[in-house]
Amino acid sequence: MKAYEIQAGTQDLSGVRLVDRPDPKPGPRQILVRVKAASLNYRDLMIVSGAYFGGPVRRDTIPLSDGAGEVVEVGSEVTRFKQGDRVASTFFLGWVDGPSRLPPPTTHGGPVDGMLAEYAVLDEQDAVHVPAHLSFEEAATLPCAAV
Repeated sequence: MKAYEIQAGTQDLSGVRLVDRPDPKPGPRQILVRVKAASLNYRDLMIVSGAYFGGPVRRDTIPLSDGAGEVVEVGSEVTRFKQGDRVASTFFLGWVDGPSRLPPPTTHGGPVDGMLAEYAVLDEQDAVHVPAHLSFEEAATLPCAAV
């Protein structure tokens, strides 16, 4: 698959590259999403510049925390989604409700691979359904609470 990567140690846009990666496969509680839209946030620019918490990325990382797309494959234990569902990624991974588990939160686009790729693997709990009245572009730019 095609993906963009922030190269390890990068501190500006010159370290962002288009790369080929193996097609990802979902695990038992994961979904494989064909990404249709992703949004760029100020946080994403800070990560590329090495100015986000922790400094420059320590490993090659697919950027962007927010994206939306279509489920193309589900893991054997997935119960919330099926092939063809429209989904958006959530921001804090593993946080479903209640008080946050800070520190440290884990997020797409740093330190975990993000949404600027042809495909993304999301844990079942880290995606939400996108209603039919929203385009993929709209779903990728709205806070998940609005979806």
